[in-house]
Amino acid sequence: MTVVAVVAEPPREGLVLQELAETTPLSAAEAADLYAAAYKDVLRAVDASGGDLLVNYRSDVDLPDEHKGEQSAEDELCELAREAVDDVDDARFEVQVGTSRSARVGNTITHLLESEEVKSAAAVSPTVPLMARTHIDGAAMKLRNNPVVLGPSLGGEVYYAGFTDTIDFQGAYEPPAVETLATRAVDAGHDVEYTELLPTVDTADGLTTLVTMLRSRVTAGRIVPEFTTKLIDDLGLRVEDDGEPTLVRD
Repeated sequence: MTVVAVVAEPPREGLVLQELAETTPLSAAEAADLYAAAYKDVLRAVDASGGDLLVNYRSDVDLPDEHKGEQSAEDELCELAREAVDDVDDARFEVQVGTSRSARVGNTITHLLESEEVKSAAAVSPTVPLMARTHIDGAAMKLRNNPVVLGPSLGGEVYYAGFTDTIDFQGAYEPPAVETLATRAVDAGHDVEYTELLPTVDTADGLTTLVTMLRSRVTAGRIVPEFTTKLIDDLGLRVEDDGEPTLVRD
């Protein structure tokens, strides 16, 4: 089984998805709610897959003072997980180690592969609600024949990075992350395979794409991520195109 590490932060106002509060109709509080909804949908997908769920969270010690809360980061993320998965006791919650995204992912993947001796490990973004069980299981199948599997997102980002062997993770997520990670993998002598491109909600472009895809799926009667779809509907988010796709609210 692949250990799937969801690299998350507590969904606190001003800490997560700050760009959305500046570039979309969402407030900082609503952006935090969107992060929480996407996180729950991602956990549900991992829990339904054949992978082992690990929530790799940013500890309160590493958070800026203005974003420390009365509830610990672990308790907050665990409470949200209870809303998403059947048995939260089946999930592991472990603190991230590192001062950057590259370092945190690198430390987690290296520890899993080398210290715990798992056969494969993946780092997943908590902001990719369209990621389903099939994407995770499909990536795990590709990891049987490829040491590195990447899930690309808009703008050269990566929502999934799976490994059966380590690479040089220093600065590995420098943009465009999909190119940087592929270069590091090839430099280490590894073949690279890819999964389906999916939008994240980290940017206005990503959220715009997601909103149109979700509304299309609802219209067609297809499966949608429950928590994110409900929140977007509650917020009245939709896309208008007056020469350029733009997020608006009802």
